[in-house]
Amino acid sequence: MPDFTREQQHGGRVAGVDEVGRGPLAGPVVAAAVVFAAGVPADLAAIIDDSKKLKAVVREAIAARLPDVPGIEIGLGAASTAEIDDLNIHHAAHLAMQRAVARLPRLPDHVLVDGNKAPDFGCSTQTVVGGDGLSLSIAAASIVAKVVRDRIMARLDTRWPAYGWERNAGYGTAAHRLALTTTGITPHHRRTFGTVRRQIEHFYTEGRA
Repeated sequence: MPDFTREQQHGGRVAGVDEVGRGPLAGPVVAAAVVFAAGVPADLAAIIDDSKKLKAVVREAIAARLPDVPGIEIGLGAASTAEIDDLNIHHAAHLAMQRAVARLPRLPDHVLVDGNKAPDFGCSTQTVVGGDGLSLSIAAASIVAKVVRDRIMARLDTRWPAYGWERNAGYGTAAHRLALTTTGITPHHRRTFGTVRRQIEHFYTEGRA
């Protein structure tokens, strides 16, 4: 379970940063930055974990409670599908992280980032491999980013229901891949991703035949 050790060791306002949505075939990549400036209530710390390990109902409950935590600061950032295709997913994810930190009330003293690479935030930064399972701030950021992105994909699903985005959040499930072959590409698909790119090439070839 994550704890508050790294935040306490550094001192000051420490932001945990994580992103969600590197792997899907569609939709934006979303990042969150969370600062527990006054610490984490014990009962909340006991249930915060890597968002991937939590059921959706638990993530939603935690995300709903976070804004009421004394001293908490939350910043959200995203990079669009077009930015993902222009920059590549790695750089787009870093852009989303930078936007999340920039939307905090002020620049933190230190940033903890999940993973082994981080963009420039304009302050001291530490990468933490597996950080969403080690740091409460990073884990909280992963939960916020996941909840927000899932809601975005659910809204997009109402306009593009063939792909099952409310259920698969844009990941390349069998149903999603089948819809690509039968329904085609939407403006929200990442055209530089192999599965989508091959489908575009297939339709293009058929159109020329």
